[in-house]
Amino acid sequence: MPDRPLRADALRNRQRLLAAAVQAFSQDGPEVTLDRVAKEAGVGIGTLYRHFPSREALIEAAYRNELEKLCDAAPALLAAQPADAALRTWMDRFVDYLATKRGMADALRLVIASGTNPYAQSRDRLLAALGELLAAGAAAGVVRADVAAADVLASLSGVSLVAGEPDQRAQAGRLLDLLMDGLRHRPG
Repeated sequence: MPDRPLRADALRNRQRLLAAAVQAFSQDGPEVTLDRVAKEAGVGIGTLYRHFPSREALIEAAYRNELEKLCDAAPALLAAQPADAALRTWMDRFVDYLATKRGMADALRLVIASGTNPYAQSRDRLLAALGELLAAGAAAGVVRADVAAADVLASLSGVSLVAGEPDQRAQAGRLLDLLMDGLRHRPG
């Protein structure tokens, strides 16, 4: 029997649980109690277990939800902003995403130890979103057309590695601005 779509209230509860899980696991690691996650989401523990039958299922879903939010933002950003501005905004969101992923690293190791790969298809999804942004920028004539999405993704990962802590956000912004300057199309 196929999964039925969630009712609106169940979907809201699921989203609140995912947001609470990201915050809790990022701040306090995998030892956070599921009761605390449920309480911070404003739901009962039974609701948490209805959506996520195990700690590992919750951690994996929280990580994948963050990935989906980042990747799914590309079309909306392109619809709302010029292509180069959309790309730069997405870069900021990527740095935030990697900071969250870094904060959840210990919790994600639990998922991997249980035999699941939470990172399966992550790179492909990221490359697709970034490729869409780069292609739109190239089509608009504001971003170089000769840049591979994989190279930009590696550059963004490097920025996140050296300036990914919250107190380094200003430096990360400056580094992203430098990266954008290198990506801009220069006619001539």
